Amino acid sequence: MVLIKEYRVVLPVSVEEYQVGQLYSVAEASKNETGGGEGIEVLKNEPYEKEDEKGQYTHKIYHLKSKVPGFVKMIAPEGALVFHEKAWNAYPYCRTIVTNEYMKDDFMIKIETWHKPDMGTIENVHDLDGPTWKTVEVVPIDIANKEEVAPGDYKQEEDPSIFQSTKTDRGPLGPDWKNELKSDSPHMCAYKLVTVKFKWWGLQSKVESFIHRQEKRIFTNFHRQLFCWMDNWVGLTMEDIRRMEEETQKELEELRKTGPIRGTSAAHEE
Repeated sequence: MVLIKEYRVVLPVSVEEYQVGQLYSVAEASKNETGGGEGIEVLKNEPYEKEDEKGQYTHKIYHLKSKVPGFVKMIAPEGALVFHEKAWNAYPYCRTIVTNEYMKDDFMIKIETWHKPDMGTIENVHDLDGPTWKTVEVVPIDIANKEEVAPGDYKQEEDPSIFQSTKTDRGPLGPDWKNELKSDSPHMCAYKLVTVKFKWWGLQSKVESFIHRQEKRIFTNFHRQLFCWMDNWVGLTMEDIRRMEEETQKELEELRKTGPIRGTSAAHEE
């Protein structure tokens, strides 16, 4: 069995703006999660083309010791907490697959995302067959709702209900911001279909639920950051982004070797 959920993140940005904002925010967030021998190592970042699909391919390694719950650390040998992430970004469609060499076919996280210029109203945007779609739980994420943020993750400077963009005049976002959005204002939804497979007798449902909680946490925090960092990425070109990604790749290599462990911890998830 696998556990599938579709997370819907509505944002007051256009699909075109999001392409740049997402890549900028991924690079910045990677730096915040890397240090002390842990974090993200970029192996490949290059254009790809296969059949009628083309875009950017990335292969990253996540070194995660302190970022998994205690019950996993107890059973996982050294080296098992290294995860490979391969992503095919054929924007506005993206596919990401996370695997683990120790667990091989018994572990996989697949994230398929469609970015659409709507308010999150499309049903079954990923075109799943009827019986599979019936098993999928749809989880809306409201970036302006502080209640959806873990207390330890909250940062005032990353709060869309406070932030106002000086470059675009967007924000702050009130409790009813989606209904208050003018019809001609930029808006979009990221439909993120997450499939989790973890085959380990006695732990399967516990770990699959844990991974989904972490995915929701990551999507929530990431998109709050993306919105609040808007003044840093609005106006950047894809050439600017690729240059920034190259610099970030070198920076991550240095950060991982030095300094303290940084970023999201799962220590409270025992």
